[in-house]
Amino acid sequence: MEGRVGTMASQESRILLVTDINPQSKLFIEHLQQQLGHEVTATETETMPALSEDNILVILDLDHLSESGMQKWQAAVDGKDNISLAAFNVRGEDHAVELLSSLNLQGIFYRNDSVELICKGIEALQSGSLWMSRALMSRMIQLLRRQQMNSYRPACGLTQRELEIIGLLGTGATNAEIAEKLFVSEHTVKSHLYNIFRKIKVHNRLQAMNWARRNLFSVPPSYKRETRH
Repeated sequence: MEGRVGTMASQESRILLVTDINPQSKLFIEHLQQQLGHEVTATETETMPALSEDNILVILDLDHLSESGMQKWQAAVDGKDNISLAAFNVRGEDHAVELLSSLNLQGIFYRNDSVELICKGIEALQSGSLWMSRALMSRMIQLLRRQQMNSYRPACGLTQRELEIIGLLGTGATNAEIAEKLFVSEHTVKSHLYNIFRKIKVHNRLQAMNWARRNLFSVPPSYKRETRH
């Protein structure tokens, strides 16, 4: 059963699956092609192909893609209205919430989704709809409201520079990448991270990233599309 929160007319997109190309994935792709009635292309997870001006639906296989790999794909499609991004083999709703805090995903496909349901979701995404469960949508809206409230409160005494650094940390950036972005040395970044960890009472980068995703305002995915139940 589907609920509509808005639709957007769109030309049918070509499908690009980012995965480990092996006999199992080839069978999956063949099955998708049979069900959908048109071609599904695939690329290795470490390969970034040239992206054309055509409408493209990029589906990331999370079983074979690292966090840095996901961020590279997000950076590659940023600002490109002709490209939609979806995630495949998501472990569950908690994993989906974590992904949506740092990636602008239009579609979420869980590991236990049937091929038929995946095909239905792909067709919805190709028509310009959002594909995720109502429960997940509800959680993301609640998270957004909480983040908006938190954005009006002092963030544990963090300075503006520390907020910038922890924001970049939440995207998966390395110390070197943060230093380059902010035009400071890596030593300065490490000093700021030490102060950040102390102020927000965490012990490592992962805990700091999770804190940032829970407490700092971030841009949510677009809600102007269709949802699935």
